[in-house]
Amino acid sequence: MSKTKEALGILAQIVIAGLAVIITAYILPGISVADFLTAIVIAALLALLNLTIKPILILLTIPITVFTLGLFLLVINAVIVLIAAEIVPGFVVDGFWWAVLFSLILSLINSLFGVSIKG
Repeated sequence: MSKTKEALGILAQIVIAGLAVIITAYILPGISVADFLTAIVIAALLALLNLTIKPILILLTIPITVFTLGLFLLVINAVIVLIAAEIVPGFVVDGFWWAVLFSLILSLINSLFGVSIKG
């Protein structure tokens, strides 16, 4: 596959993930997304944070993750969402539990859409 097709494939996945962000924000009253462009930026930033910061956080929290049988990964996902909310203007998360719900529902919607942005 050529590099152009790969780049277009990644761009298409990010646009579909942006659509998933918009749908998730519509479902949850504690999440606010200004517009579709903001949703695409959020999707791209979440993918970037999942590739860079999330593995470090997982490595640093292995003992507590094992102790909680993996449930601490929900906390890590919520922290990633809260970091994205601090970086992107127009993306507002009302609290930690809304971030947890956002990450769960976003994962579900992305699974339904078949988006596979690695993270």
